[in-house]
This record gives sequence, C-alpha cells and structure tokens, in this order.
Amino acid sequence: MELALVITVVCVALFFDYTNGFHDAANAIATSISTRALTPRIALLMAAVMNFIGALLGQKVAHTVSDVIQPPEGVNGLVVILAGLLGAIVWNLTTWYFGLPSSSTHSLIGGMVGAALMSGSLVHWPTVWDKVVIPMVASPIVGFILAFLVMLGIMWIFRRRNQHRVNRGFRGAQTVSAAALALGHGLQDAQKTMGVIFLALTTAGYYLQPDGQPQENLPLWVIVGAASAISLGTYSGGWRIMRTLGRRIIHLDPARGFSAESVGAAVLYTTAYVWQAPVSTTHIITSAIMGAGATKRFSAVRWGVARSIVVAWVLTFPAAGLAAAGCYEILDAILG
Repeated sequence: MELALVITVVCVALFFDYTNGFHDAANAIATSISTRALTPRIALLMAAVMNFIGALLGQKVAHTVSDVIQPPEGVNGLVVILAGLLGAIVWNLTTWYFGLPSSSTHSLIGGMVGAALMSGSLVHWPTVWDKVVIPMVASPIVGFILAFLVMLGIMWIFRRRNQHRVNRGFRGAQTVSAAALALGHGLQDAQKTMGVIFLALTTAGYYLQPDGQPQENLPLWVIVGAASAISLGTYSGGWRIMRTLGRRIIHLDPARGFSAESVGAAVLYTTAYVWQAPVSTTHIITSAIMGAGATKRFSAVRWGVARSIVVAWVLTFPAAGLAAAGCYEILDAILG
C-alpha cells in the first residue's frame, strides 16, 4: 500500500506540474504574441525549453515547499500529500476553464495546508507566513511599481526617437525578455513540484540521512521529471489564459511588453535566490502588465478584468484548501 501510494503521489505531482505548465504558459509568452514579437508556436517552444533549463538551476524553493507541512510518516502522510495535490489540480483546472490567470503556486500551497488541517497534521505557519503570504502580497505590488517606473524611463530615453524604429527594436528585445521570464518560471514553478515529490519520498522513509533528516540534495530523477513535465505542459499551450493576459487587460506595444517581462523575470530570480520564496509567476507578470500599461493612462487598463483576476487570486488559497480537505475526506474514507 505504501509503495503504491508513493508511486501514485509522484504521478499525480507530475500531472500537476503538467497542468501548471499549460496553465502558466501564457505568463511568459502572452505579451510577446500580443505585440507580434513571436509567433505562438515559436513562443511556446522557446518557453518550454527555457522552463526546462530554469528547473535545473536551483533547489532552494523546493526545500521551502517541502517544509510547509509536516505530515505523519507512512500511509496517512502520503494520503495528506495526495489530497493536497488533487485539491490544487481541481482549482487549477477550474480557473483554466474560465480563463482566469490564478496562481498555481498558491493552489499547491493552499491544497497542502487544507489537507494538513483536515488530517490534523502539523502546518509550519512561520514558513507559510514568511515565505508565502508576505511574498504573495508584496510581489505583485513590487511588479506593478517597477514596471511602471521602468516604462517611464524607457519613454523618457526614447522620447525623441522614431517610434516605428523604437517598436521594431523592442520587438526584438522581447525575445530576450520572454526567454528570461520563461527561465524564471521554470526556476520557480518546477521546483514546487520537486518539493512535493521530495516530501512524499521522505514521508515514506526514502532519501533520509542517518539522523532521520532529509538529504540536502534532491534526487536527479525528481529534478529531471519535474522539469520535463512542466516543459511538456508549457508546449501544450494555454490559449484561454493567454487571451486574458495578452489582450483583455490592455493591448500592449513592444516597449511595454519588454518592460513587463523584464521586471517579472527580475522579481522571479530575486525571490528564488535571495529569499527562497515560492512566489506566483502569474501574480507578478499580471501586475507588471498593468503597471507598464498604466503609463499610457490609468483608464487604458481594463480594471474590470483586473478586478476579476484579483478575486481569483484572493480565492485561490482557501478554495484550493477546501478542495484538498474534501479530497482528504474521500481518500480517508476509501483507504481507511
């Protein structure tokens, strides 16, 4: 039973990683497609490759995610992790269906916390508060402000240049900024799935040091598996959410697309390497798009669409938690 559950958790985690890929594919490429800097298929291929590379560049976020809850050892702990994953998948697919760019990160964390609370497992609230809640609030604000300021700087620097040439130059620069953002997405989001798989393995008694503590480095097969799953998901596309980010919030020009993507990438790298915080790629790029777009005029941003997105953000953590709690009840009843 325990081995079967380990295999099931690993497979479900990789499926979540796949859904994360097509759910969040729009994050890296929607603005580049909207400004016609890249064609959709080339943009998806580039994002998939950069996602894979980014997933291989660190493990700090993965260790943070594996420290959010402390499930009991053995079968019951594996059921908690499985329920958390299923709750996150349910919310991911729901928001994907309605075209809302919600956070896969907070779906996963919310699902884990919801399943842990329902089962009576320990939740490390300091980690949740310091590494999840505070970055969840701060990162979109930082993304909005920085993208607004960067775009103001670009407007001032190129104020006397030929607008057609400027747009053509930034259309080329967007290839670099979109690749950087996709790399940051892999660095952040693939590691979250690695953390959950590693938590399941240590809960089942694998990859422990002699003193019973988890090993420092993740197994190579976990890293490559998570990187491959998110890359395949990204290449599958996420056209519903891509339309929301690329056109429904605001119609971006190449300079504003470059500003949003470069700021989003910078925030992702900083939070991953400096604070080891599993932040939401969706939150950051959406707020950066709104910040860059607001330099036209604040009324240019379709704030009604933005309001719907914010509502999805707020609902994600508790909704995924409730879905995971329900999944735990069902699994507990089936498995005893």
